[in-house]
Formats: sequence, structure tokens, C-alpha cells
Amino acid sequence: MKSEYQQESAGRLAIDTHVEVRDRYQGTWARGFAIAEWLENGYRVRRISDDTTLPDVFTVDEVRPSRRRQGLWWY
Repeated sequence: MKSEYQQESAGRLAIDTHVEVRDRYQGTWARGFAIAEWLENGYRVRRISDDTTLPDVFTVDEVRPSRRRQGLWWY
């Protein structure tokens, strides 16, 4: 069972949920991030590869749950 801290709250993604983040320059989605913190105006995310929390705040439109690619042998 998830703790209150990990559960979704008011439609928010749960802390530690793996997400994709929209690149603000190219508009593409980058993988390899997780929700680090909820803020009033969005999310703060951390990079999974080195566990670094990024200083930028991402709005709900710039973050989406990671999607597992299907049908490819390496996923």
C-alpha cells in the first residue's frame, strides 16, 4: 500500500512517478525523470540517472507519465 506521500492528490502525479518532460526548445518529450516535489504551479522533477533534482518548475502540461514502448525487444 502506498503512503499518503506517494499517492496521487487532487489529480497530481505521485512523488517518484517516472515521467517524461517536454523539451521547451524542440517540443519533444524526454524520458528518464521522476516527480521530486509538488509545487503550487507545477512539479519539480529529478533526473533518474544521477538523482539530481532540476531547479526548473514544470507545469502539468510539460509533464506526463512515462510510456513503455511496446513491441520492441529492448523494452
